[in-house]
Amino acid sequence: MAYSDFTLSEIKEKFQLLTEAETDIFPDVGEAEISGLLSEILKENIPLALAIHTEKARSEMIVTPILIELRKTLNHRISLFSGVEFNRHFRK
Repeated sequence: MAYSDFTLSEIKEKFQLLTEAETDIFPDVGEAEISGLLSEILKENIPLALAIHTEKARSEMIVTPILIELRKTLNHRISLFSGVEFNRHFRK
């Protein structure tokens, strides 16, 4: 199921959720420098991803390069599972 298949309002109603917009969940985390490579990739990709205006374009052109940079920064201590449907693997 893609994020575009539902709205936040629908999910809030269905699961009786409340949202807190002003919560600082990472108060002790400062800004980090990004590599020149990520800076160049985002400079090139963000306008294109926004022009294409799809969830897939934003994921591939903006989110994925950031996650790869994070993985490098953390010395590969995290993994990425692009396209893996976890609900399919954990059905009872």
